[in-house]
Amino acid sequence: MKFGKEFTSQMVHEWQEAYMDYNYLKNLLKDILDFKKKNAPLSAVAATPEGSLKRRISMYRAFSGLQSRYTSFKGSSGNNNNNNHEDEVILVNAVQQEGSQGHHQTMFLMSSEEGGEYEMIFFKRLDDEFNKVLTFYKKKVGQVKAEADELSKQMDALIALRIMVDKPSIEMHSAQGMDPASVVPLHLRSQLRSHMEVIQEVEMSSEEIVEDKSTSGKRDTTKMNPMGFRPAPVGILDNVKINIEPATPISTLKNVIKSSKSDLSFSRQELRKAEEQIRMAFVEFYQKLRLLKNYSFLNVLAFSKIMKKYDKITSRKASKSYLEKIDKSYLGSSDEVAKLIERVEVTFIKHFVNGNRRKGMKSLRPQAKRDTHRVTFFMGMFSGCSIALVAAITVAIRAGNLLEHKDRGQYMDNIFPLYSLFGYIVLHMLMYAGNVYYWKRFRVNYPFIFGFKQGTALGYRQVLLLASGLSFLALAAALSHLDMDMDQKTRKFETLTELIPLTLVIVLIIIIFCPLNIIYRSSRFFLLRTAWHCLCAPLYKVTLPDFILADQLTSQVQAIRSLQFYVCYYVWGNFKTRSNKCQDSNVYKMLYIVVAIIPFWSRFIQCLRRLFEEKDSMQGLNGLKYFSTIVALVMRTLYSQKGGTFWRVMAASTSGVTTVANTYWDLVIDWGLLQRNSKNPWLRDKLLVPHKIVYFVAIVLDIILRLVWMQLVLDIKELSFLHEKAFLAVVACLEILRRGIWNFFRLENEHLNNVGKYRAFKSVPLPFNYDEDKSQ
Repeated sequence: MKFGKEFTSQMVHEWQEAYMDYNYLKNLLKDILDFKKKNAPLSAVAATPEGSLKRRISMYRAFSGLQSRYTSFKGSSGNNNNNNHEDEVILVNAVQQEGSQGHHQTMFLMSSEEGGEYEMIFFKRLDDEFNKVLTFYKKKVGQVKAEADELSKQMDALIALRIMVDKPSIEMHSAQGMDPASVVPLHLRSQLRSHMEVIQEVEMSSEEIVEDKSTSGKRDTTKMNPMGFRPAPVGILDNVKINIEPATPISTLKNVIKSSKSDLSFSRQELRKAEEQIRMAFVEFYQKLRLLKNYSFLNVLAFSKIMKKYDKITSRKASKSYLEKIDKSYLGSSDEVAKLIERVEVTFIKHFVNGNRRKGMKSLRPQAKRDTHRVTFFMGMFSGCSIALVAAITVAIRAGNLLEHKDRGQYMDNIFPLYSLFGYIVLHMLMYAGNVYYWKRFRVNYPFIFGFKQGTALGYRQVLLLASGLSFLALAAALSHLDMDMDQKTRKFETLTELIPLTLVIVLIIIIFCPLNIIYRSSRFFLLRTAWHCLCAPLYKVTLPDFILADQLTSQVQAIRSLQFYVCYYVWGNFKTRSNKCQDSNVYKMLYIVVAIIPFWSRFIQCLRRLFEEKDSMQGLNGLKYFSTIVALVMRTLYSQKGGTFWRVMAASTSGVTTVANTYWDLVIDWGLLQRNSKNPWLRDKLLVPHKIVYFVAIVLDIILRLVWMQLVLDIKELSFLHEKAFLAVVACLEILRRGIWNFFRLENEHLNNVGKYRAFKSVPLPFNYDEDKSQ
């Protein structure tokens, strides 16, 4: 792989604007090369082919000796430092500018030569790129140093809380000036030592956080004796409030009623929650440090590569002096990030994993899941079996002439809705797998946007494996359930056969809730936790995964209604005779409306909570959009149940209004398109997909698929050759397809917003809030 592609592949996606523009500088070097080729002596060019010319030039180059092979890139002996002035190509100086701390400016000394203006442009652009990288790096290092100070203060409070909760008597005697070791039993002294050792670890200033590695390695071991240190002052908790994010709806309600602690008692549950939050903060902070270190390394390497190309094209020796300046600059010489990384590792291992380095590093550096041949094999096997089952079902229907069977209507009314549920789920999973594939292809950082833990995000192969496995089970069950003739003696269908779809649903639920570490447990629990947040809205703080999942559920209305039908069919109906009358009851019809509006209501409540928390008027408008959708959905359902001109007019008018609002929100707000003054007319300034036609096709499809509700008021289903249940399934699948398209462009726009704000890390709430900071 060429360096340019490797450089791009290793970038932090959200920081890509802050990296050195390697491709642009490479193009400037191509301009220099083209100029030299055009102005080369014609006789030399005519006498030798281009490839031969390059070889001869290389044969005539001076030989610098085997020992000085890389002297142009590495610092060498003093004799090389005293080169003649005629060998100097550039002068690199640090100049002081307003609002900056030492920008670098290069003076090209060969500008009088033919084509020198091209090289002057190259060095000017090179300086701009270096100053950009240096400024960004300094800013980020300053931010992580401030975060390190804050984490140190959090650890002080955590250790004090540990002592308060675990050893209150030790704290009391320590406050009286007594030796803690003399007032505790012998069997508790080892625990005290571990507490004191941890206290010693966090009692450090900001300078000690970035302590030199060589110094830390030469510490006097006698000073490491825990009993020689005073414990951290537990009185620090008098000025600290535990700001633990509510974890349950009940705690949220308590937090609303009673916003802060009124006593000085601390529970073990609060300690455990505080430790969990600080642990997460350390892991996230460590990842940020690693990426910042990689940012510095990649840019230094890129400057080295581009200067090497410059020397090769121009046959000069300018790289040595320029790279020396880079090595001496803050970008190349600062080791503050490396020191922070070391201190975070030591602190995390001591505080959270009892000194187990392997366990600590596994938490700090989780390994990403690797695609295995087993996943690909089973995905292919299940997909092939699913295709074969579709063919078998088609043949069985044709061979048995089931489409003309007298009980076809009974089968479609009672059995088809049971299996259509799995079709909706599989189709949605297939669309998500396609989204994951294209997000990865176009470098959309979907694991960060969704908030997946590092190394737990499913790839498109894993999603396809789950989808193909579920489709295989559902199609096999449907094939075994194609019998439409009941037993003539009992006038009933076989019980085991009729229970197949219910058994499949129960198995699916058991797998989803299974606590064992099988079938992607972390992803299953993430889905369950997010779904619970949606169901309990607005009692949880709204995050992006919460409202994204709620949006997905709004496209699965028919799937939710299918679950309602399961209860109706197997509880109040007679599944042995494939009959039920509960669909005609008023209670069922009312619930038919209620269960459909649950996802939209969840989004409406989420928008209201964000409106009150963020004071963003756009969330209020978004809430009105979902409320109008609820009204339109109710009117359409009432029209389908009652009919009549009044309900048709109400359904058409409300649906028309909400369609206009939803379409505008999709295209302009969620996708960020239809910007008249953008670089790409009617799209947006930045596009990830290189073909603009894709965006216009998506716009047209979104508008068309938003209008599928018109089939109801136009009574298209009555003119269709399909059964009513099959027609509703087709309409539901079209909505799922629309949502799959929406997902890609919604996350693309979110990713570009993160890129514009250089937002590459999630913010982890810290548990302790210092009152003294507010008073100052």
